[in-house]
Amino acid sequence: MRVLLSTYGSRGDVEPLVGFAVALRGLGAEVRVCAPPDEEFAELLAGVGVPLVPVGRSARALTAAAPPPSAANLPQRAAELIAGQFEAVTAAAEGCDALVATGVMPAAAGARSVAEKLGIRSVSVTFQQLTLPSPHHPPLAYPGRPFPPEVTDNRVLWDLDAQSIDALFGEALNTNRASVGLPPVDNVRDYVIGGQPWLATDPILDPWQETPDLDVVQTGAWILPDERPLPAELVAFLDAGAPPVYVGFGSMPMHTSTDVAQVAIEAIRAQGRRALVRRGWADLALIDNRDDCFVVGEINQQALFGRVAAVVHHGGAGTTTTATRAGAPQVVVPQATDQPYWAGRVADLGIGAAHAGPTPTFESLSAALSTALAPETRARATAVAGEIRSDGATVAAKLLLDEISREKPPVSA
Repeated sequence: MRVLLSTYGSRGDVEPLVGFAVALRGLGAEVRVCAPPDEEFAELLAGVGVPLVPVGRSARALTAAAPPPSAANLPQRAAELIAGQFEAVTAAAEGCDALVATGVMPAAAGARSVAEKLGIRSVSVTFQQLTLPSPHHPPLAYPGRPFPPEVTDNRVLWDLDAQSIDALFGEALNTNRASVGLPPVDNVRDYVIGGQPWLATDPILDPWQETPDLDVVQTGAWILPDERPLPAELVAFLDAGAPPVYVGFGSMPMHTSTDVAQVAIEAIRAQGRRALVRRGWADLALIDNRDDCFVVGEINQQALFGRVAAVVHHGGAGTTTTATRAGAPQVVVPQATDQPYWAGRVADLGIGAAHAGPTPTFESLSAALSTALAPETRARATAVAGEIRSDGATVAAKLLLDEISREKPPVSA
């Protein structure tokens, strides 16, 4: 069987697909991945021997591009993404039995349209539940299209969300669909999500509440086991003293006038702790030459987080899940989209602190670290770690291949 996995987004949109690809291949499927052409994504896939079909511009370059996303420029950016999906995914999906679509809404809409045109099964996947309509939570607002503050009914907000998505992405999607002979879509969001979307998150960390409008399949998080050893210099730093506090913001560029690294290191030192700084897309760096701090680039977080006192991060789904699995107390400094949700889940579970707002100060980060470094937080984090599942990718791979097998006609003798 052949499966195409398609996404466009940051590392949090790509890395789960790598874990899923490995699980599918382990069950005998042939897999390829359509993703942005960023070097780190290419290296991730090359490391497990899965072909990358590049689509669109660099996700990192697009994230850092000026001006930032707005109601004025989102339709143009969406048109570019959708056209790129029609071009790259159409070629990559030839001969495939199924397509799995995720990533930002316009890219997923393009990928599912390609599957429709080719007549192959497609599945919509999300790595956080906030894009799935539900009366139990509100939708995320798009840049430049805030919801009216007087509207608090979640059902009404989801109707407004569908209108926003159609206004931003509908014309570009339907123009591309018409070019290949497909009929127009009158509700882009519902078309992308479908009636049975998959939610690839852990049910303890991200509990889904049933809703009559969607038959959500929660598979568990898609985790790629990372066997890479930690660099010798890092191991020496870890062995040289008490566990440090890790600080890193992943794929967030951190557009702020505040020197985040300086604030973080000073707050960590004030707790009597050493600091471990990850560069990431924010290009964090050390602030002096003292030997109580160490800087790293791309690193095996699965191995590292079990050796730190706490993890200060942006609240991406992947980092939150990795830290939770490792039993590491967390301070989540949310920057955008679903990250405030993950910060709230960390606080609700008692496994760390949710920082108020995206810009930490010495005082605010010190207060959050005091919570995260408390013995009771460590005890709770250790307990919750034992409840987090690690088989989500395998569960999803078996489900997809079983569905393909049931739908394929029997081979004649």
